[in-house]
Amino acid sequence: MKNLFLGMMLVLVTLSSQAQEKKNKNAKYTITVNGNCEQCQRRIQKAAFSVAGVKAANWSIETHNMVVLLNEEKTSIAEVKKAIAKAGHDAGEIKATNANYEKLPGCCQYEREESVK
Repeated sequence: MKNLFLGMMLVLVTLSSQAQEKKNKNAKYTITVNGNCEQCQRRIQKAAFSVAGVKAANWSIETHNMVVLLNEEKTSIAEVKKAIAKAGHDAGEIKATNANYEKLPGCCQYEREESVK
């Protein structure tokens, strides 16, 4: 009876450990980031690389799309978007505050969809 109980516990522990979510070390995301020029490109990419775990970040001036490769064990795409918004650029659903947006040079101030406090 004792061996049966131990066997059942071993099966239960094995199954529960396999059910845990594994983080991806090379997750690729494409996000929309508002900006206008090469100066914006440098600022946006610098903000993305400031987040630990970001392996690659490339923002296109033409499409306003940014491809980000990151290690999900160290960060999340939400953290990258927050860093970009802090630099003054709207990143998907995470918007820059008006104060951060207004710090951008005139050539970098893009037309915003909605204002943020």
